Amino acid sequence: MKTQHSATQPAANAPRRRHGRFAALIALAFLAFTSSAHASIFQGETLDAIANGISWVVLIIGPIIGIVAFWMVHILPEKIAEKKKHPQAKAIQCVCLLSLCFGGLLWPFAWLWAYTKPVLHKMAYGTDVDESHGHGEKPVDEAHAKSTAATTRS
Repeated sequence: MKTQHSATQPAANAPRRRHGRFAALIALAFLAFTSSAHASIFQGETLDAIANGISWVVLIIGPIIGIVAFWMVHILPEKIAEKKKHPQAKAIQCVCLLSLCFGGLLWPFAWLWAYTKPVLHKMAYGTDVDESHGHGEKPVDEAHAKSTAATTRS
């Protein structure tokens, strides 16, 4: 005797049930015939040597490379300011050094400062580049210097 509930189910459920049983049977077969798993392609003394090499790299060489990379990134604003002849390059250098001490918190400020155009410096001095230390001066030849010295004495 069939119940009303089983009569209303579609006939497509029968193949699904068979596939579900077949998948469970395959999964059970894989579990029954497992082999041992290996975490590494190396074994014994070779595995120990590789582990020692990796530990030296992680403990010694890695931090050295990290510190050098951190330092190189933090002096970039200083190098950019010197290249652009920024009039406040020494102050940017100071902020870069302070940023190294404070773990990089001031570095974005130094980066932005190195790329800014010093508007107030241009208003005060008429130029927006650092002309100290002979950057903006024209070279003077010795003959011209001697002739101007001779005329000033007379």
